[in-house]
Amino acid sequence: MRSFFKKNSPDKSAQAEAAGATILIVDDSPTETHILKSIVEGGGYQVITATDGESGVAVAKESKPDLVLMDVVMPGLNGFQATRQLSKAPETQDIPVIVVTTKDQETDRAWGLRQGAREYVVKPVAADELLSKIRAVLAD
Repeated sequence: MRSFFKKNSPDKSAQAEAAGATILIVDDSPTETHILKSIVEGGGYQVITATDGESGVAVAKESKPDLVLMDVVMPGLNGFQATRQLSKAPETQDIPVIVVTTKDQETDRAWGLRQGAREYVVKPVAADELLSKIRAVLAD
């Protein structure tokens, strides 16, 4: 009878795995960063941030996050360029990148994946879609 009232809880190992994963959000918009951070933290992940491509690459090299969420349209080094740098540098080439951008053309998606991104998500982001892609990429 007691199990009838038991709450359904997510798999403990998935929660433990999520709690250990750190995700770097690289976006120049404070609003977008806040939205993404809320979604990612809600999924149980740790978050660090960077406000442009250049600092995103530097933070990734220093912090070695488990995954990077990369905006494209940013001043200076754009997200495509930053993704290419991360995927080519020996110290960061194993860190997966998910491009999260307003650029929704198929050519943009193809170009992002060609630069080394593992996934491509178009803003506005659906929380369940983003968390699903994060889990899938981290499971690879």
